[in-house]
Amino acid sequence: MASHAPEYATATGNDYAEHEGTYKFFVKMTLVSTLALASLMIALAIGAVNGHWGLFTLGVLAMLVTTAIGLVSENGRPALSGGLLAVLLLLLIVTS
Repeated sequence: MASHAPEYATATGNDYAEHEGTYKFFVKMTLVSTLALASLMIALAIGAVNGHWGLFTLGVLAMLVTTAIGLVSENGRPALSGGLLAVLLLLLIVTS
């Protein structure tokens, strides 16, 4: 039975570069979307709980811009700035 199993390292038709590209895209999309959703939840907390809808709007706009930058970047790391900006806005609200 085991002798009939294909060897994937030598099998024809395997496009490892495409597999690796798909994996990198998946990881990038997961990172960017997770940070965008976390930023959105923080912005909603600022707007709904504290009633600062102007800061909510700024947070959402910052999240949209950094998400777009993260999607067009090679590894998605610029999306981290949106999450950090939302946390800073939350700290601004808490301390005031």
